[in-house]
Amino acid sequence: MKSKIATFIMSIIILLIIGVLIIFGMLLYTEIAQSGLNEGVENFVTTVTSIGKEEENLSTPEYIERDLNELKPQNVTNNNSAQENNNITINKYYYNQLEEPSKIFYEAFEENKENMKTGTYQIELGDAFSDILSQTNGDSLLGDYYQSAVETYIYDNPEVFYLNVNKMYLNIEKITRGSKITYNVFINSGDQANYLEDGYNEQIINTRLAEIENVVNQIKNIAVGNTYEKIKAVHDYIIENTSYDTTISMPDIYNVYGTLVRKSSVCEGYAKTFQLLMDELNIPCVIVIGTATNSSGETENHAWNYVQIGSSWYAVDSTWDDPVVVGGGQARPASKYKYFLKGSTTMTKDHTPKTQFTENGKIYTYPNLSIEDYTI
Repeated sequence: MKSKIATFIMSIIILLIIGVLIIFGMLLYTEIAQSGLNEGVENFVTTVTSIGKEEENLSTPEYIERDLNELKPQNVTNNNSAQENNNITINKYYYNQLEEPSKIFYEAFEENKENMKTGTYQIELGDAFSDILSQTNGDSLLGDYYQSAVETYIYDNPEVFYLNVNKMYLNIEKITRGSKITYNVFINSGDQANYLEDGYNEQIINTRLAEIENVVNQIKNIAVGNTYEKIKAVHDYIIENTSYDTTISMPDIYNVYGTLVRKSSVCEGYAKTFQLLMDELNIPCVIVIGTATNSSGETENHAWNYVQIGSSWYAVDSTWDDPVVVGGGQARPASKYKYFLKGSTTMTKDHTPKTQFTENGKIYTYPNLSIEDYTI
């Protein structure tokens, strides 16, 4: 009798052990599966391109649905991740035109500017966009906000020339626990090694930023006087120390490093450098993109600037004030200021702004130019 009872008890114990092992195995499998999902989240990449380069089509972001039931999510939202950026004060012309969801992305980039130099830092935004993502087509809508934020950040901040936003991915996790649905949003490099331009790493970035700062400080030492005199000093420095790269093959010709350190650039590099220096001098300035028709009647993609003096805005095209002379030699002195502080009457003759930086991107508003050219 005792033997039968003992056998029965042992059978119960064995069944309990097997049941525990099965439950543990199921939990472990679910954890591994969810970990695999985390590694595969790389859903939406922006398509900001340099002027004159072929633009890619904007893709719609996807999101991963995670049904975790009673399991505790590993990547549950962090409310503080987005709220930490609320203390940032930004007064940039294009930033001020963004809708609030785009500003959250922009502020996160600004807050993590130093961290992003690694090219692998993951920007956590937590559940900041849950209201949007709970809507029909919310993932597509959030993708549009993200696109606007990225292109605005790049054009507002020419000093972040080392970021390749086409390698930055917006990740959206949908986490289901019973009837409760939450969303977790973060930005990383997806399946890319990093989201930096080719040939860049944190050390190279810091070295080049130091080189740029050295040149900027030299320019600031000569850019003295009233607003007009400062703008003129910057304009003159750029065109006197930069060669236009007609081969379109030199490195960094689209950014401020190419203009200030390598001394070779194209229109985008000229315009970004002019804006960077105006920012350093606290003079309101924006980059303008569009098309321009040259003296040969050829229309091409182009970039220039609008800058503010007093309450009025004027156009400056430092690229076209530094013309390439066929056969070599120097341009006539008069051509040096042909597109310096010009009003709309002059600029609209051969410059046509575009209000979208990328195809299907945000539509921006430029400052209203003075009708007449600036006069001393």
